[in-house]
Amino acid sequence: MSLVSVHNEWDPLEEIIVGTALGARVPRADRSVFTVEYADQYENQDQVPSGPYPDRVLKETEEELQVLAEELTKLGVTVRRPGERDNSATITTPDWQTDGFHDYCPRDGLLSVGQTVIETPMALRARFLEPLAYKDILLEYFASGSRWISAPKPRLTDDMYDPSAPAGERLLEREPVFDAANVLRFGTDLLYLVSDSGNELGATWLQSALGDTYTVHPCRKLYASTHVDSTIVPLRPGLVLVNPSRVNDENMPDFLRSWQTITCPDLVDIGFTGDRPHCSVWIGMNLLVVRPDLAVVDRRQTGLIKLLEKHGMDVLPLQLTHSRTLGGGFHCATLDVRRGGSLETYSF
Repeated sequence: MSLVSVHNEWDPLEEIIVGTALGARVPRADRSVFTVEYADQYENQDQVPSGPYPDRVLKETEEELQVLAEELTKLGVTVRRPGERDNSATITTPDWQTDGFHDYCPRDGLLSVGQTVIETPMALRARFLEPLAYKDILLEYFASGSRWISAPKPRLTDDMYDPSAPAGERLLEREPVFDAANVLRFGTDLLYLVSDSGNELGATWLQSALGDTYTVHPCRKLYASTHVDSTIVPLRPGLVLVNPSRVNDENMPDFLRSWQTITCPDLVDIGFTGDRPHCSVWIGMNLLVVRPDLAVVDRRQTGLIKLLEKHGMDVLPLQLTHSRTLGGGFHCATLDVRRGGSLETYSF
């Protein structure tokens, strides 16, 4: 029996990968880093830091990830963790050299759809080999009958990027490139965010890889920067949480217009360590749905917790103290690979 089986973001969770903060670092500045992370610093390239995150940040985050793993295990969820890697090692291709990033966000490089796991062609050069962190887990999934494929490895040459372009136009259309976190699953419908971490060719490749069973909906002018999971958060069939600073009547994806939307309230700014954060305060809505009536939410976001409870959801309040520093909340730092339920088309 395939250990991978997941059709949406809300069916009862059965198995999940929780990332690790061990060895996390900021990669050396190159054209991909300026495009995805530091476009506003392109004219001051020597001011962009690189190297390991502070030990305190990594230690506290690893402890909090372990708490998350333990709480999910108590709920009957099988939890998998990657081992530590040397992210300081040099990555070399014929076109460029860089070092690594982290294995904190399995959501970014692996996309689980149905019984398939896809290694995605990520935008940052530093993440070129990131799927290796999960190789042993993927081999086990493959042995169980799961389908395991990889998108074509992109070259990521300098002409793939234009850091000086407006946000949303910095990742060019020379080859398919996208992070898995540009995608949300709604049964047979997949939302694909066109942004600086996912181009139009990426959506085209994903549609060809998945075939006629699924419809990939490229969404434009929704959020220009990177990933989608702090912009639109499906909670259960027919109910979706939206970011009011990004989502409006004009850019709401057409296939979601019949869904009930609830607007995320103002969030608590949890702060960050270092010169700048890797994500905005909206990472507070980056929650993990365990089942349609339960979600893991940052305990500090009391306004959001009250809103979810008002709409019939229980909340497991946990904390990732450094989510703005490392660039990921509970959804980013996990990858659900098996949920109960079956493939459906949702229309309301």
